[in-house]
Amino acid sequence: MVDSQGQSEERPFEEVFYPTDRVPFVEWREFSGAKSTVAVMAAITVLAFVTGLSNLSQPQPVVEGPLAAVLPLSRTFVRFAGVLFAFPLGLVTVGLQRRKRIAWLAAVGSLPGLALLPLTTGRTTEIPLLLLVFAAVPLLVANRDAFSQTLDLSSLQIAALTSILGVGLYGTVGAYGLRDQFLELDGWGDAFYYVIVTIATVGYGDITPVTVEAKLFSLSVILLGTGAFTVAVGALIGPAIESRMAAAFGTMTASELSLLEDHVVVLGYGDVTESFLERIDEETDLVVVTENADAASRLSGEGVEVLTDDPTDESALRDARVNVASGVAVAGDDDAENVLAVLAARNVNPDVRIVAVANEETHVEKLDAVGADEIIDLRAIGGRLLGESVLGENETGSGRRRSENDGGADPSTE
Repeated sequence: MVDSQGQSEERPFEEVFYPTDRVPFVEWREFSGAKSTVAVMAAITVLAFVTGLSNLSQPQPVVEGPLAAVLPLSRTFVRFAGVLFAFPLGLVTVGLQRRKRIAWLAAVGSLPGLALLPLTTGRTTEIPLLLLVFAAVPLLVANRDAFSQTLDLSSLQIAALTSILGVGLYGTVGAYGLRDQFLELDGWGDAFYYVIVTIATVGYGDITPVTVEAKLFSLSVILLGTGAFTVAVGALIGPAIESRMAAAFGTMTASELSLLEDHVVVLGYGDVTESFLERIDEETDLVVVTENADAASRLSGEGVEVLTDDPTDESALRDARVNVASGVAVAGDDDAENVLAVLAARNVNPDVRIVAVANEETHVEKLDAVGADEIIDLRAIGGRLLGESVLGENETGSGRRRSENDGGADPSTE
């Protein structure tokens, strides 16, 4: 009897959040899901960087692949193509980890170009890179819906990036138009090179203006380019500082929230929340949504993921990614707030399993009416356990007795 009670001790959490009506022999999504896609892209980034360094170290680049004769400039770019791809792919991988749609588009667009590198060089050491590229493309296509987060930029960030692009375009076109007034500036490539080294304040001195008009133009590029670059750096670093501040106050950043998947969302904070957090498996990903700033800061300090927001607000629930959660626990001390939280969660994800706490027996029907799959009546459970303990019938503790009665029936009706 004790063994069966011990085995049922973990039943509530398993049945509530992980129904066992079907158990697949192999969970293929573990090998072909979004996380695997990000891992493959990270491996591609590393291999591209390594192969790029290998090509740079060669006295003469090897160009013996099937596309060597088709690409006339292959010998010129093959030396640094791998490294040139690696750095942007690193940013793309970070974007994919944050489930950004623009990163998915960049990955789909850049991988075919990267595949040209081993097909041009024909080196056997670059075959693993080619195989990973071929593996990444179907993974990206199969998991395209997982990378749906938009890139939310502030008006300042958009203006800063636009100004940099504008200055680059202005400098390139202007330098090419004034190429006769510069030394060693002959084509579009030289014009673009000149703008980059000027904005970066490097100034190698190989391309120099020789007329007053060209010098005034160069001065304008320096002033506009340096200003735009400074504003852009501030606009992009600012959100990182804000995320640090958010962590200090016990809330999750947008990038951290975007990584949540198959997790448990706890709406509200109350007396039962602490016991719930102590009992749930440490390997289970969860996030607590509460407006209680003190509780949020304390839970964050204990390593619990917290979103300091209104648990009845659908936008907050979307931020907590209830739409991809494995379960929702509504555990606030206010039943009216719990009812609204259940309603909001059901609107965000009609299929998610919702378990709600009823602090008053009279509110059980209300929670059931708004869409809770299971309601736990705390007072009914406590009263029954107290009676059983007085009569000596409950020798295994409240947790095990609760587990025995968690079969989908409402304890208050027994």
